Amino acid sequence: MSDLAATPADRSPIDRNAAKAVTLSFGDNALLPLLLGDHDRHLVRLEQGLGVRLSCRGNRVAISGDPIRVDAAQMALTGLWRRLERGEAVSSSDVDAAIRMSEAADDPRLPLPDLPAIRTRRGAVSPRSPGQAEYMEMLARHEMVFGLGPAGTGKTYLAVAQAVAMLQAGKVDRIILSRPAVEAGERLGFLPGDLKEKVDPYLRPLYDALNDMMPGEQVVRRMGTGEIEVAPLAFMRGRTLSHAFVILDEAQNTTPVQMKMFLTRMGEGTRMVITGDLTQVDLPTGTRSGLRDALDTLEGVAGIGVCRLSNRDVVRHPLVARIVEAYDQRAVAERDTRDARRSRAVAAGEMVAGK
Repeated sequence: MSDLAATPADRSPIDRNAAKAVTLSFGDNALLPLLLGDHDRHLVRLEQGLGVRLSCRGNRVAISGDPIRVDAAQMALTGLWRRLERGEAVSSSDVDAAIRMSEAADDPRLPLPDLPAIRTRRGAVSPRSPGQAEYMEMLARHEMVFGLGPAGTGKTYLAVAQAVAMLQAGKVDRIILSRPAVEAGERLGFLPGDLKEKVDPYLRPLYDALNDMMPGEQVVRRMGTGEIEVAPLAFMRGRTLSHAFVILDEAQNTTPVQMKMFLTRMGEGTRMVITGDLTQVDLPTGTRSGLRDALDTLEGVAGIGVCRLSNRDVVRHPLVARIVEAYDQRAVAERDTRDARRSRAVAAGEMVAGK
């Protein structure tokens, strides 16, 4: 039974429509300090993030402010409390995730009570934003998923989590993780070491995600048996990949030919996830991205899911979201300037032609 109760605070008829007040009562005094954080820092974070007034007295937390924001704060605190009841920790990043999810309570894409979770032997991986919830739902339902979005939205991390969960559950026989080593280009041969040592720096984010999902010695053992394979995209040519979970990361740096080659490797019982950020293409100028080409060709095809994450789904440091947004705003301003110049040039040409 949960040790949490909510009661509406008394309000006069005058301010009933302007503000709302709710008091939450928490029955486990051992968990309450973990909910509040050191020096109430979690409460302060919730206040700033949701724009409400929070105050704690004894085992009660009072919430007041705009009705919609009070409801969001109540949902966030309740979710964090349930997390503590399950024996899980609550960190600042968990508070930020609760803020994002509670603010999206009216998002029609996925009801909050039905949020998916990817279960690995290291615990459950839960969505930290509405976009991530939609993405995880697609990973569970579709055989092929395109995950698009800026850095920090969890595109690769959640795909690897789903792959590990399916491997550990025996739903696939192996995991294959791949990336195009575009940055190496023709210089790959000049890097020191054997082939593995040459390409490992480009595959390191995939190793990092794997090590978050399972013990390091298990990763090494499974790589030794071939259950987990991390390889450059060029190694996929000529293969048929059956009963595998295959992830192509940084797919914006593939060419259309490479992308078609990769997608047609799909065999019986295989799942494929293609992740990328179309704003960070490192291909030579004038070369069309294989990811863009695939989306133009395949979006809407039955069995293929396309999830577009945005800067609202960035779950790294809060500055990352603001950095992404600043670059997006600059790109929009530059596009508007180009369009205005083009319009003036067209208008000037028409005036000359009309004389």
